[in-house]
Amino acid sequence: EVQLQASGGGLVQPGGSLRLSCAASGFTFNNYTMSWFRQPPGEGPEWVSSIGRGGGSAIYADSVKGRFTTSRDNAENTLYLQMNSLKPEDTAVYFCAARYGVFTFRPVQYDYWGQGTQVTVSS
Repeated sequence: EVQLQASGGGLVQPGGSLRLSCAASGFTFNNYTMSWFRQPPGEGPEWVSSIGRGGGSAIYADSVKGRFTTSRDNAENTLYLQMNSLKPEDTAVYFCAARYGVFTFRPVQYDYWGQGTQVTVSS
């Protein structure tokens, strides 16, 4: 059974930090491009970041560039999102997603999704 278990969300004040994790199982993790998406209240999913199968450099949406860092540990089948300098507009449910193929912005082209973890940035 394929599982993507996201964790690490919570309530944080503006300017604070959180680290999200996404634990993968049931598929060959290092064969998949991994991405983070987020869905603010009342809106559709928004691509945040992606990282290739081997790790290395990740790419980011302009809205999070310089504040968020994506990494992966293929030995542990885990994806991470380090979020710094958080803003109220970062409030959303954050999802991890896996794609057997190259990077894409399109949510519908991802094969597997996690259940999401809520991030709320508020004073």
